Amino acid sequence: MRDIAKEVYTKMKVGSVAWVKPVAAKGDTIESFQGALDSAKLLEEEGLIDVQKVQKQADGLVDAIRILRLA
Repeated sequence: MRDIAKEVYTKMKVGSVAWVKPVAAKGDTIESFQGALDSAKLLEEEGLIDVQKVQKQADGLVDAIRILRLA
């Protein structure tokens, strides 16, 4: 399982904002994307990012995460 949140983080510059979303071309599904929120929270605990918004579908599954790179 790839770490989508970490991949997006490494491509960002400090102070920039990005949406983390599943990429169907890379084999991501909404179900497999649920672990990305856990990964983003770990990066937030380390002080590397700030999770600004978590967008959920009507069924409660996370489909996008907005992050700000702090370090």
